[in-house]
Amino acid sequence: MIKSFDVANIRCEGCASTIEKALSEHFGNSVEIDLSVMPRKVTVDLADASQEELFIATLRKLGYPLINDELSGIEGAVMKGKSFVSCAVGKFNPTKEK
Repeated sequence: MIKSFDVANIRCEGCASTIEKALSEHFGNSVEIDLSVMPRKVTVDLADASQEELFIATLRKLGYPLINDELSGIEGAVMKGKSFVSCAVGKFNPTKEK
């Protein structure tokens, strides 16, 4: 089942690269990130509900919560910090050739 999610903290190709690399371990090449819309959309092919939980947990681990996630002020700040680090990693280790 193909599903799209609105994801916070995605700013650039570096962010997208990190997300694609992390999610590809579980979802192969079925991950698409649309950087042309706000909020950013991440689309993935999920086999079942347990995969959706894994998808969301993987994004949060990298600092990219879903837009509708309820985060405290501290959680939000931690997520932003994690996403900046993930973004930098993605810029230095891109998944796609430019």
